[in-house]
Amino acid sequence: MKLSPYLHVFNIVISQGEKRQNVFHFDELTAWHDFDGYTCYLGYKDLTMSLAFHSKFSYQFEHKKTMAEFDALIQYTAINSTTKYNKNLATGDEDNE
Repeated sequence: MKLSPYLHVFNIVISQGEKRQNVFHFDELTAWHDFDGYTCYLGYKDLTMSLAFHSKFSYQFEHKKTMAEFDALIQYTAINSTTKYNKNLATGDEDNE
C-alpha cells in the first residue's frame, strides 16, 4: 500500500482546513499530530488512521463500510486537490479557490 496519497491528504487538511482545538477539519476529514510530529493522524467518522515514520501505519474503526468510504474519500481528495493545485499554479491563483 502506498502511503503517499494519505500523506498528501494529511497535508491538504492541515494546510487548508479549519483548526479547532488542535485538530484540523477539512470537509469530512480531520487531521492532527502528536506533540513532536512523529505520528500523524487522519480521521473520518469512526475511523482513525495513524501514520508514522518508516512507512508504518494502522487503522482503528468500528464499521468496515467506513474503511471503504475513507479510502474513496482519500483518493477523491488527493486527485481533486492535485488538479486544483496544478490549475492554480498555471493561473497564478494563490488563493486556492
